[in-house]
Amino acid sequence: MHVYSSPEPAMNGGSFTHNNTVAPNEKSVFSLLSLKGKTAIISGAGAGIGLRVAQGFAEAGANVAIWYHSNKTAITRAQEIETTYGVKCEISPVAPPHRTNLLSRSLGKAYQVDVTHDSTVKEAIDSIVNEFNGRLDIFVANAGIPWTQGPMLDGDNGHYRKVVTTDLDGTFYCAKYAGQHWRRQKKEGTTSHGEPLEGFRYGSFIATASMSGHIVNIPQLQAAYNAAKAGIIHLVKSLAVEWVQFARANTISPGYMATEISDFIPPETKNIWRDKIPMGREGEPHELKGAYLFLASEASSYTTGTDIICDGGYCLP
Repeated sequence: MHVYSSPEPAMNGGSFTHNNTVAPNEKSVFSLLSLKGKTAIISGAGAGIGLRVAQGFAEAGANVAIWYHSNKTAITRAQEIETTYGVKCEISPVAPPHRTNLLSRSLGKAYQVDVTHDSTVKEAIDSIVNEFNGRLDIFVANAGIPWTQGPMLDGDNGHYRKVVTTDLDGTFYCAKYAGQHWRRQKKEGTTSHGEPLEGFRYGSFIATASMSGHIVNIPQLQAAYNAAKAGIIHLVKSLAVEWVQFARANTISPGYMATEISDFIPPETKNIWRDKIPMGREGEPHELKGAYLFLASEASSYTTGTDIICDGGYCLP
């Protein structure tokens, strides 16, 4: 067991403390990529990218808690993950807007979580940690919604608030309450049950940003979404510095993906997208599993504050 004992702050007078972190002893790539015995929470995992990430983490041995919004097929998918990979997988549906009584057990062990409400996010994370061996190792903040109302001047302010609150504020809340667990685990070296914490070195926070945080999409106009995703990238870079002694923080910026989030886009617009992608197609969600696994695992032990763009080359020309 590696117990954290830092006599110094991470930074002093504008200079970082030497040896703020320690490299893993394991050098086998397969061992570095293993998530065996780890606990991962993934928001927005009812389908698409989040579901594929959950499957990938389970393949690597992690116990996975899934949060979803309204796609109840996630319940079946979670059962399949448990059966196929022999790990624990629970389902956490997002509560309707403005719901404040978080832990409704109407779906067995399922939680109801609204990522736009800080108190519900905190309670959900705390409850899952207690049920999953008293530990948290990985959090993937993947919940998000698109801007669908075209030019900013013609869009509804309520829609703007919904996009920014879900995409940016929700990521902030998830990071805050996951980070509190990692800080405690590193400091105390124990589970939430007070038992010795085995195999924990640093937490891993991964937020799903977007290539839209780097470029301005055309022909569709979506200023609010672009701003929210750019905000996520810089938020997580900032957390990488704040959390350096107990957790790593990174983002992944997918390009156009073949998921339900873009179902409202007309086919002619998607053809314009493909005209601008060197690979000539949208990505498939399973093509991102490796990037998320890298950042979740010890294979990325010297990687923090980075953003991995997975866009088929869209941002290059």
